[in-house]
Amino acid sequence: MRIDVVTIFPAFFDVLEVSLMGRARGAGILDVRVHDLRDFTHDRHRTVDDTPYGGGAGMVMKPEPWGEVLDAIASDATSPLHFVFPSPAGRVFSQSTARAWADSGEHFVFGCGRYEGIDERVFAYAATLGTVSLTSLGDYVLNGGEVAAMAMIEAVGRLVPGVVGNPESLVEESHEDGLLEYPSYTKPAAWRGYDVPEVLLSGHHGRVAEWRHDQQVERTRTRRPDLLSD
Repeated sequence: MRIDVVTIFPAFFDVLEVSLMGRARGAGILDVRVHDLRDFTHDRHRTVDDTPYGGGAGMVMKPEPWGEVLDAIASDATSPLHFVFPSPAGRVFSQSTARAWADSGEHFVFGCGRYEGIDERVFAYAATLGTVSLTSLGDYVLNGGEVAAMAMIEAVGRLVPGVVGNPESLVEESHEDGLLEYPSYTKPAAWRGYDVPEVLLSGHHGRVAEWRHDQQVERTRTRRPDLLSD
């Protein structure tokens, strides 16, 4: 999978060099390229923002450098482009979104806004090059799009075949089947007065499966009842 990121803070994405994501990049499973938006400016101050038309607080990211970086990425694309702009005004990202994106075969471009956001015309122009999604992590505001983009890249990237060593571990996770994941235990069986549930020590796979499902339902009911259908 090819993923491009546009940001004024490329160092945010150094974390992609470590752990599973770093190994996937090293193996060529994920092709992640980070672009500094300031490299696409043409003044000595490398300006990426200006005051908003109509007045108001803050600054708005200028369309010119965004247009140039999107053109540069599009000129090198070999798959359909999908531009993702993290935004609190977008549709909320979910595990089903991550799964759909991972299975899509698309070339993803994450555009990280800052200040009061990106000039609206950038989204319209991006739509002439591919699909555009304004996407939110939730009903809160961050300083910029980098943290949200990083979360989405990891959520999508780990679903690409070959990134996670044991694909079975992806099947039973929270949200994959609409329920939260069951609790997990390991050795020792007794620790500081807390014991592992007896059923997990029984070796009876049917009982274990039933217990785990019951735990999923109960956890979801008490912690996230909004996920359960009526």
